[in-house]
Amino acid sequence: MVTMSRRSAMAASLGFAATSVLSRPYIANAAATTATVWQVQGFFPEEDAAFRKVVADYEKASGNKIDYSIMPFMALNQKSVSALTSGDVPDLIFHDAPETILPQFAWNDTLLDVSDVVDVQKSKLSPTALDCASYYNSVKKARSFYLCPIKQACEPFHIWGDLVEKAGFKLSDAPKTWDAFWDFFKPMQKPLRDKGMRKIYALGLQVTTVGPNDGNNLFAAFMIANGGKDIVTKDGKLHTDDPKIREAMIKSITWMAAAYTGGFVPPEALSWNDADDNNAFHEKLFVIDFDGTLSTELAMFKDKKAYLEEMVTMGLPNGNDGKPVPALVGTGGGFIPKGSKNAEVAKEYMKYFMQPEVMNANLKEGLGRWVPAIPSIVKDDPFWLDPKDPHRPPYVQEAVLGPTIPSYNAFNPAWGQVQAEQLWTQSVADIVKNGMTAQAATDKAFKRAEAIFAKFTFG
Repeated sequence: MVTMSRRSAMAASLGFAATSVLSRPYIANAAATTATVWQVQGFFPEEDAAFRKVVADYEKASGNKIDYSIMPFMALNQKSVSALTSGDVPDLIFHDAPETILPQFAWNDTLLDVSDVVDVQKSKLSPTALDCASYYNSVKKARSFYLCPIKQACEPFHIWGDLVEKAGFKLSDAPKTWDAFWDFFKPMQKPLRDKGMRKIYALGLQVTTVGPNDGNNLFAAFMIANGGKDIVTKDGKLHTDDPKIREAMIKSITWMAAAYTGGFVPPEALSWNDADDNNAFHEKLFVIDFDGTLSTELAMFKDKKAYLEEMVTMGLPNGNDGKPVPALVGTGGGFIPKGSKNAEVAKEYMKYFMQPEVMNANLKEGLGRWVPAIPSIVKDDPFWLDPKDPHRPPYVQEAVLGPTIPSYNAFNPAWGQVQAEQLWTQSVADIVKNGMTAQAATDKAFKRAEAIFAKFTFG
């Protein structure tokens, strides 16, 4: 077994909580067999320890062996793409954000259908998790399950509540609609600077053209809040020809560009990577951030004053039309490449992992950074909605109990290419740096998106 280097950006060491004994696994074969597993590294040591415990429990009960390697997110991405392209593959890849690579390889028929695994828990899984696990296969000309979902996550708001008060405001006064909610924090910048915080900004707006994920997720949230939720629909179609979608795009990039040029966003935000906004938030360089999972808060779990008294987690306000908006959700789990030498053991392992009690224990031991893909778990286990934790309940409410929609990658692999090219936040940069109008920047981005989507034809 090999453990590769941890992410330097998230090296916090947090307390570990033991949980109840896990259930016995689903066992199909009597003979002991070894399966190779590539596992994404957690943000925290507790997540890796929780994974190792699942492996140990499964091995003890089944007699099978899991030969695993734990590697950082980007390393796993690169190695997975290389393996799936060459055919020299492990038996299972477990990924926090498989939508970054899985849609294209499902399209190319290089993954095993795992419907038989998903079917065991299908009635319990959230509809959004099921959507995130289902992809179109262009060879078979059909959609099927290629991901065994374990966990799901979304983007909540992370706020320094103590800075809101220091600026002379009350968070309870924050408006309930999208643009107005963001605008509420802008006037805090001046009084905080007047009080000596000369380098502080109001907004941690990830208008990055480098990415890989944060700018894309931010844009999607703005689009949904502006009525552009159906830019891609479940049939895989892109709707850039819809006037409503175009209007949502123009409104979204206009607001983001104005926030940047207005001086409310750190100037280096155009080139942030996914860790930069987290680090800047921890250094109190801005008041509010919008970023995925509870990693922002959990990185400061040992600082009880910051975690329990100063930081605030909030879900989504309503859209600009005053109506509730769904959270865009990504789902993590395991998938099996074609060419796997021990696919049956990989499937057994995932059937075991997907049992509600195993799923729940694993994610609790991982400090609740991800929520279970089975909604009944968070309703039945007091851990998930415990009011003593100021962050987990609002996050759980947004990620699994409130309205959600799947990442658009689940609908068409073309969305992954659009994201890789950073088309949407590049439109903001076109306004900020290149002097383009929002209309011209929209037309440019839509033209390129249409060319990418034209390469993917659904039967």
